[in-house]
Amino acid sequence: MNIKTKVESHLHDILSKRKELGGYRYLRKIDEKFIDFSSNDYLGLARIREINDVPSKFVDNGAAGSRLLSGNKYYHEALEHYLSDFFSAPASLIFNSGYMANLGVLSSVPQKGDTVLMDELSHICIKEGVRLSRAKYYNFKHNDLNDLELKLQKAKGNIFIVVESVYSMDGDQAPLEHIVELTQRYEAAVIVDEAHSTGLYGESGFGLCCDLGIEDKILARIYTFGKATGAHGAAVCGGEILKEYLINYSRQFIYTTALPHHSILSIHNALEYRKQHPELWKKLRSNIELFRNNLNPSIPKLNSFHPIQGIILNNSENTITFSKYLNKFGFDIRPILSPTVPKGKERVRICLHAFNSEEEITNLCHHINKYFK
Repeated sequence: MNIKTKVESHLHDILSKRKELGGYRYLRKIDEKFIDFSSNDYLGLARIREINDVPSKFVDNGAAGSRLLSGNKYYHEALEHYLSDFFSAPASLIFNSGYMANLGVLSSVPQKGDTVLMDELSHICIKEGVRLSRAKYYNFKHNDLNDLELKLQKAKGNIFIVVESVYSMDGDQAPLEHIVELTQRYEAAVIVDEAHSTGLYGESGFGLCCDLGIEDKILARIYTFGKATGAHGAAVCGGEILKEYLINYSRQFIYTTALPHHSILSIHNALEYRKQHPELWKKLRSNIELFRNNLNPSIPKLNSFHPIQGIILNNSENTITFSKYLNKFGFDIRPILSPTVPKGKERVRICLHAFNSEEEITNLCHHINKYFK
């Protein structure tokens, strides 16, 4: 490695230390022969050509500006009307990614003097968004309603509770209905990241809040289209006032070039395809049941009935060794290490899909059982 400057030398030392600790990250191409058990393409929509083969005339290659300048196109507004109807919301606002949507909401809506209470296992984009706000913030124990209520009793100003409907590393659900009950008692507002429920739950894939019928009790719902929807981009759904506020105060919205036409079209077509093919979610649920039933009960697996599954190991070294063992048999499965997950909770994350065959899943379970035997 060619090191030219003092800064590069310093960065090199930091990277070397990370390598020694076993947490070094690197990019690698997916071997096309490997069986996909790692992507977030739960329903396989990212690989369905029909979604992009819908005839359309050329519009543009890019929006060529932010929405507040030259980039607000008819296709953005048309999709936002569609999303408001799809997710049963008075208004919707498109963002370029789920990460940016969470930053955009959480860095601008909570104010100085307010309190944000977030689940300790919240995604880093939630934590970074809250840190960018001027509000005080506290973690509550994962899915622990008692700990949440203790912190609610001490909260000041406007109170915000931030959770994920389904957690990205554990695959478990937030107790949303109980959280909503608490908010009514303490006059708090709830913000829900629906990244890993978008496209799955509900008859048409409208997410967990709508499936539970509590959508009108949530201040902001963040829907991500880069996972089960198989596209890219995100939307914040809520009231008209929330939308107007974000247009005026969310820097992640204001200072970003808008998504191009083909991205907007992909989101619409993917959601329409999901609506017309509920059997995909049915097949995926069947695959989840197959996987869990075929694993030896003694194996330390996640308590998840979502496509996100995982085997817990004690440290980075064991996790890397186990993932390499599974790679050897042609399974694309990755190790998840600290600090992405808490130290001592390192794991291999296994993502199941509607397109995984029964043979692929039973074969994977066979090799997992054999390893722990």
